[in-house]
Amino acid sequence: MLAFHSDHFVLPLPAGHPFPMGRYALLREGVRDALPQVRLVEAEPATDGELALAHEPAWIQAVVDGTTSAAQQREIGFPWSEAMVRRARRSVGATIQAARAALAGDGVAVNLAGGTHHAFAHKGSGYCVFNDVAVAARLMQAEHHRDRRQRPGGVPAGLRVLVIDLDVHQGNGTAAIFRDDPSVFTLSMHAARNFPMRKEAGDLDVELPDGCGDEPYLNALDDALSQAVARTAAHPAGLAFYLAGADPHEDDRLGRLKLSAAGLAERDRRVFAFLARSGTPVAVSMAGGYGRNLATTVALQCRTVALSLKAWIAWTDARGVAPVSTC
Repeated sequence: MLAFHSDHFVLPLPAGHPFPMGRYALLREGVRDALPQVRLVEAEPATDGELALAHEPAWIQAVVDGTTSAAQQREIGFPWSEAMVRRARRSVGATIQAARAALAGDGVAVNLAGGTHHAFAHKGSGYCVFNDVAVAARLMQAEHHRDRRQRPGGVPAGLRVLVIDLDVHQGNGTAAIFRDDPSVFTLSMHAARNFPMRKEAGDLDVELPDGCGDEPYLNALDDALSQAVARTAAHPAGLAFYLAGADPHEDDRLGRLKLSAAGLAERDRRVFAFLARSGTPVAVSMAGGYGRNLATTVALQCRTVALSLKAWIAWTDARGVAPVSTC
C-alpha cells in the first residue's frame, strides 16, 4: 500500500505553539518500523493550477507571495513562512497522489497528514491553509472526465465523490466549497460544541454531545453511513475521501468526545467495511490529533494506517498479497 508523506517540510513555529508538528515524522517512522508492507513516498507539491480548482486565485497568490494579512495568519494559526507554503502544497499533493493511486487500482492509499478541512476557497482557517480534499476531489473528477473521453467510443460520465469526515471538528471549509455541487456528498460527524462555533451546512452533518463514548458514537456512525448510501443511491460515489481524525479520542486536548482506542479502531473498521461493500476506492488522510501525550496520538494514527493496510489487502487479495503487520 502507498502512503504519502510531507514531514520533511516543517513549519518554524514559536516556542509553546499548540500544533503538534512533530507527530508527522513520528508517524512516518512508526509506519516504517511496524508496517513493512506500506511503501512510503514523499509527496509532490500541488501546483497553482491544481490549487485553483478549489481556491480563489487571489488567496493562492497571497499565500505564495507572503502577503497574507496579520488577521489571516491569526485565523490560520500559523505565521507565514516559505516553509509553510512548501508544506501546504505537499500536504495537498499527498492527497492528490493517494486519490490517484486509489482510483488507478490500489483501492486504498494514505496521506500521513492532510485532512485540512477548515480551509475555504478564499481563506485558510484552523491550521489549514489549502483544502487538500477539495482540490484532490476536483482534480480526480477532471482526470476521470478526460480519461473517459479518450477511450474509443467512451461517453463522458461524472465521478461522484463521497467525503467521510470523522475528525472531531466539522469540515466547514469542505462543506462551503461543495455547498452547491451535487457531484460531491459531504458527511461530517463532529462534536457539536467544538470549533468552528459557526458551522457550515454540509450534505449530512451529525452533531454529537460532549463526552460521547464508543457505543453512541458507533451507532450514530452506522446511521450516518446508511443515510449516505441511501441519499447517493441514484448516482453512487466512485471515490471516497476518509478523514480519520484521532481527535475524538478521550485523551485529546481539543476533542470533547470520549472514544477509547478500541472505539476509534472499530470506527475505522466500519468505514472500510462500508466502502468495501460498494467497492469504492478511498484516499485516507490523518486529519486532527492533539493528544495530551503525543505518543498516544501517533499510536492511534498508526493503527489507522494498519487498518488501511488491511483494507488494501482485502482489495488486492486476488494478487496474493501477504498478511498484514500491525502497530
